[in-house]
Parts: sequence; structure tokens; C-alpha cells
Amino acid sequence: MDLGALKLQYPSANTFKFGDSAALCDELLSLVRSGKKVATCSALHEFQNGEPFPEVGRRDIGLNWDGTPAVVIETVELIQCRFDEVTEEMALAEGEDDSLNGWRVGHQGYFERNGGFSPDMQIIWERFVLIEDFAQER
Repeated sequence: MDLGALKLQYPSANTFKFGDSAALCDELLSLVRSGKKVATCSALHEFQNGEPFPEVGRRDIGLNWDGTPAVVIETVELIQCRFDEVTEEMALAEGEDDSLNGWRVGHQGYFERNGGFSPDMQIIWERFVLIEDFAQER
């Protein structure tokens, strides 16, 4: 699928990449496609630096690491909370770990690599549904 055509189909969509490396992006997209990953989170400061804020009901285009379209998701729930307030249910919905502690360790490392971490940092947690998957077109 051509990104330009996709933006015509979803005119309010923003584009984004899961993770902070090609390998992590591929892994997370695989989890989304399998249905195991139905949520994600970001540090609030990312949105204060110009990143578009997620909106319930908006459909966004998730990209492969190379910038080609991978999936379209629709945001169905948003929660702003502190990192240390994330519940086990929220953590498990992200599909990356089998426990809240595993989620905390992995996400602390991610946030440390991407602008800083503190247990009381504000995050935006987002539940989504998969609308379209372009894996078969690659």
C-alpha cells in the first residue's frame, strides 16, 4: 500500500513507528498482527515536543522501520498516569511481557534510551484495535 494513497483514505491519520530500532519495530508489529499487543504507551514529554497526541476514535498508520505502511490502528482508550501507576492489566495488554515487573524493566530501559526515566514520569497509555494489516503486500 502506498503511503500517499493511505493518507487519502485516512485523512486525519498520523504516522508512527513502534519501538526505537528495526528489530523492536518488527517484534512489536508481529505482536500487533497476532492480536497479543492491543496497547502501547509513550512518555507524555514526547507529545510536548510536537509529537501528535493520540485521540480516541482516530485511525493512525503504523509504519515499518523503513517508513512503508505496516498497519492501521484505531485508538479506543487513552489513560494518562504515572509510570508507577500502570496496572498489571495495562501492562499485559501491551503484549510484550508476561508480568507487570517484566513490563516495568523493559519500559524503563526504553524510556532511559529515549529521553529519560523516572518512576513518577507521566505516560500516555493507549488501547487500540487493528483495522488493516499490510504485511501480505510486502
